[in-house]
Amino acid sequence: QVQLVESGGGLVQPGGSLRLSCAGSESILSLNTVAWYRQAPGKQREFVATITTGGNTNYRYSVKGRFTISRNNAKNTVYQQMNSLKPEDTAVYYCNVVVRGISSWGQGTQVTVSS
Repeated sequence: QVQLVESGGGLVQPGGSLRLSCAGSESILSLNTVAWYRQAPGKQREFVATITTGGNTNYRYSVKGRFTISRNNAKNTVYQQMNSLKPEDTAVYYCNVVVRGISSWGQGTQVTVSS
């Protein structure tokens, strides 16, 4: 069973930064494409960023240039550095991995951007 644990969320002022981490069981993250999603109150979960095993990345248009997804395979961890945060970035952030057709999610970490 795939286990994912997100951390690093918190309360930050507009313009601030946070780094989220997603730790996975065994070698799950190092062997698969990993994505970050987010869900704001009353809204559907939406794609934020993804990174392949080869390090190729893709981002939601609204976070390009502000968010950076990266991976440390030795630690079986994927990160999301978030800079220049805006109130509209407020959401619960989840990491996701699909292994043999089965999608797994962590419990999420809350990010709140507010003055």
